[in-house]
Amino acid sequence: MFLPASREEMQAQGMEEADFILVSGDAYVDHPSFGTAIIGRLLQSHGFRVAVLAQPDWKDTVDIQKLGRPRLGFLVTGGNIDSMVNHYTVAKKRRTTDAYSPGGVMGKRPDRATVVYSQLVKRAYKDVPIIIGGVEASLRRMAHYDYWRDKVNRSILLDAQADLLAYGMAERSIVEIAEALDAGIPVREITFVRGTVYHAKSLDSLVDPILLPSYSEIITDKRKYAESFLLQNRNNDFAQGRVLAETYGDNSHVVQNAPQPPLTTGEFDRVYSLPYERAPHPMYAEVGGIPAIEEVKFSLIANRGCFGGCHFCALTFHQGRIMQKRSKKSLVAEAEAFTHDPDFKGYIHDVGGPTANFRNMSCQKQAKHGVCKDKQCMTPEPCSQLQVEHKEYLDILRALREIPKVKKVFIRSGIRFDYLMLDKDDSFFNELCEHHISGQLKVAPEHVSDKVLEKMGKTRHAVYDRFVEKYKQVNERLGKKQFLVPYLMSSHPGCGLKEAVELAEYLRDIRHTPQQVQDFYPTPSTLSTCMYHTGLDPMTMRPVYVPKTQKEKAMQRALMQYRYPQNEKLVREALALAGREDLVGFGEKCLLRPLKGSQGARQQKCAQAQEKEKRRPKKKTIRNIHKKAGNR
Repeated sequence: MFLPASREEMQAQGMEEADFILVSGDAYVDHPSFGTAIIGRLLQSHGFRVAVLAQPDWKDTVDIQKLGRPRLGFLVTGGNIDSMVNHYTVAKKRRTTDAYSPGGVMGKRPDRATVVYSQLVKRAYKDVPIIIGGVEASLRRMAHYDYWRDKVNRSILLDAQADLLAYGMAERSIVEIAEALDAGIPVREITFVRGTVYHAKSLDSLVDPILLPSYSEIITDKRKYAESFLLQNRNNDFAQGRVLAETYGDNSHVVQNAPQPPLTTGEFDRVYSLPYERAPHPMYAEVGGIPAIEEVKFSLIANRGCFGGCHFCALTFHQGRIMQKRSKKSLVAEAEAFTHDPDFKGYIHDVGGPTANFRNMSCQKQAKHGVCKDKQCMTPEPCSQLQVEHKEYLDILRALREIPKVKKVFIRSGIRFDYLMLDKDDSFFNELCEHHISGQLKVAPEHVSDKVLEKMGKTRHAVYDRFVEKYKQVNERLGKKQFLVPYLMSSHPGCGLKEAVELAEYLRDIRHTPQQVQDFYPTPSTLSTCMYHTGLDPMTMRPVYVPKTQKEKAMQRALMQYRYPQNEKLVREALALAGREDLVGFGEKCLLRPLKGSQGARQQKCAQAQEKEKRRPKKKTIRNIHKKAGNR
């Protein structure tokens, strides 16, 4: 049975009023890949009555009121994906489809959905508590750079006029908040829950908080913004994180409590054992269903968190660097349930998470002491304390392959190739290639310039080259013809035209033209976005080159697809600006041919002809034969 999504369904389930109403920018899909389903089912398992208000009309308050007033509060989320990223490309052009809406139709949610929905709730029910959460709120919990407005926004808590913000994955936080509200504690007094952010008029009650630069400072001083980001980044850990406070005028402060501890394996298993319907609500059947369910319906989420530390990724800020994992028993039980679904064709689409082959904490000390504040686990060199092993993950994959009716188990989450290369045991590498790839493996080297990779928080390019060679050798030994598809990024901070040309030369050498090119997207609360906004690396406070003009971004994209005729003009201009006109010619290393009729073209053809003449064998004339004989 689905959570009720209408008054009729509430009454059918004997619910005159809900304890909580979940307002979401996504359509309602009762599947554990969707945050709304997890939070709703979790609260239900703790005895709370929960109803879902999916994609309400935001033009007025009519839809917000259609499920009535909840007893304890509204829980508001923008959805699984940031609504601005969902709506706009990095070029700020409107997307045409929305995989999280019925039939994939765009326009079912507003821009900045969390703010808009919360403000509507406040207009309709001034005294009902509003708790916001999800990735959109989590990444905007303190003042942040907004790429779409090109300005620094206040904490989303203030703009949304909400009472509390639950950041991260929030299972523990939301249950503690619900129990506090149910016990009669006013929402303004719920200031003690870890993993939450609240608004305070005074900081007198706080014990040893870290005072971030004030909002007025960071909107006028980019160095202060970078300092604030660094403090937040260093306090995003359950063991070492302290209370942070950000001031907005004399009597207004946003306070962030320390993060929640990671879920234990037992707690994680319990979240995924709740009675999900594992399908979109039936109300969407006539309009084409919800496209986003297709890839995840028969996929397994095996872990959370990532200690990879990519600077452009928001996962570090949202899920944290400490790995959380489900048990083999839990994963096998979920997979066995797939086989009873009439739509299951025998293929498990994925077994992973943010990084498929990260399963355990990167070192033993993290369980007690948390992650290092000033060191990354993988870069610039792997930490000496890093634990590298794939045995447990491999054991799970083998068990899944043995389930009757399972034909193939794929791994489509990102494989961290640099971690894989550190494993001295090749068992996982061999079985990955033999059993878990559908003809091609997608990996993310992101770039080839070590200068750019350092700013990305990625491993040096030489490691990827070694991986490519080993991948080739393993597949040859197995008698398989399987390809690698590299994800590559243009216009990241630190990447100028020189580095973009270096990437184009690499693509030339491996004879690969990306079908799609990913420009760096400055989403809130990533280290790379901090560099983009400030022009400073917050880890060192040294200046960083940032490609910002649309023209240069277009050039960097075009260089990655230099073979496309429509990109020729931009590529030619980029090569000239980079001082690399040596790549225009007839040589095998050239990216472009000279323009017809140009002096350069004539000179190149003449030089080619002369070189060809030098290599031509001499004719064996009578004169030459006699000359050689005379020399002897």
